[in-house]
Amino acid sequence: MAFPSPSAALRHRFERRTRRLEVAREVRESLVSLAGLQGRPVRLRGGEVIGKVVDVVVHWDTDEPYPPLSGVVAKVGARRAFVAAGAVASVTQREVLLATARLDLRDFAARSGETALAAQVLDHQLVDIDGARVVRAADLYLATFGETVRLVGVDVGLASLLRRLGPARWRTRPTPEAVIDWASVQSFGAGAGQNGARLASHRGELSKLRPAELADLLEDLGRRERQELLDLVEPDTAADALEEMDAAELHQLLAETDTAQAARLIGRMEPDEAADALRDLSEEDRTAILAVLPQQAAAQLRPVLDHPADSAGGAMTTILVLAHPGDTVAEVRRRLAGQAEHVVDLDAIIVVDDEGRLADDISVGELLLAEPGTLLSELMGPPWPVTVTVDADVREIADRLIDSRRLSVVVLDDEDRPLGRILADDVLDAVISGRRRWQIPRAR
Repeated sequence: MAFPSPSAALRHRFERRTRRLEVAREVRESLVSLAGLQGRPVRLRGGEVIGKVVDVVVHWDTDEPYPPLSGVVAKVGARRAFVAAGAVASVTQREVLLATARLDLRDFAARSGETALAAQVLDHQLVDIDGARVVRAADLYLATFGETVRLVGVDVGLASLLRRLGPARWRTRPTPEAVIDWASVQSFGAGAGQNGARLASHRGELSKLRPAELADLLEDLGRRERQELLDLVEPDTAADALEEMDAAELHQLLAETDTAQAARLIGRMEPDEAADALRDLSEEDRTAILAVLPQQAAAQLRPVLDHPADSAGGAMTTILVLAHPGDTVAEVRRRLAGQAEHVVDLDAIIVVDDEGRLADDISVGELLLAEPGTLLSELMGPPWPVTVTVDADVREIADRLIDSRRLSVVVLDDEDRPLGRILADDVLDAVISGRRRWQIPRAR
């Protein structure tokens, strides 16, 4: 087999790098600043200036990463006229040149599926999906690919904002030192008669974000924007994000959300987290949400709400998997599979006797290692479960967990029947105030 010489391989890498640099330079040099384009002339092919650029309209209801030009809004005398993309020959930083010497202009009217960038995106909040952060559009950049003008980037740099505030001659000089690729942007509330139609969620970008990252975004967004973001993500993902939010921010979000939507979100949260969220609401709002919750979800929440937040009853989750000594490991595994959405709250299964009293607490790890046909009675034995009553203080529970080196405790009623479970991290949540969310960097 013949291998390329080192010099040939080096030349190939150099040529490939050169091509990439040429493409990057071509795109950079062809960037048109939206802020700089405003006020520039709209010129007929014959050279006559018919008006000045007011705004640029793009198609918004598309899954394409870079929205194509729909048309240009121009001020013609006292009118705001619309020039369709088909009549536009080129868009440069100096002017918009039309493809015809004569044009029958029509008044501009917002249409569904289209967005006027200066009016509806510039200076508005956006989400940088790759950076998992909320940004504000200081400028927007257009570029021509083939014969199509497209929105390709958003500038979030201070220099661009200062350029817009400075003399008019500065505005035509793009300063793209902090540009985000538009393909990784989620915007909100931009389309006429539609909800934030620049849907990065259609292409799956929002699914890249972890619940804690979504929680940070929700805390940073304005009221309208965060309601739209909640609508864009899967309901279970939205509920997970709410569980990660700061208590004060979560209270504000739920207070400004209509009762039906708040109930949908609360209903998908883990019972202990949902109870914490409801406690911070007014009694009127709390009662209204409980009234529209599905009966099963409300039944799981009410026992937790009946107890103070710093007690075992107030910190427990009521999601339990119960079994009997005569059940097989295979039967219990199937039961656990039906509770997959609550996996974070299930570190063990509770074995009860015929009267429903606690007999043992068997870890999920033991179940995974045991043979499918093994009876639970064969797995029962020391170390016995750590138990507390509903009135136990969370600090006491923390001491019990430390002494026993267990991951959870079982909450019992006065007759030793299990009511709930408290995981170690829930105890920490209750004991430590102002906790910080630690995030693992996402793979790029």
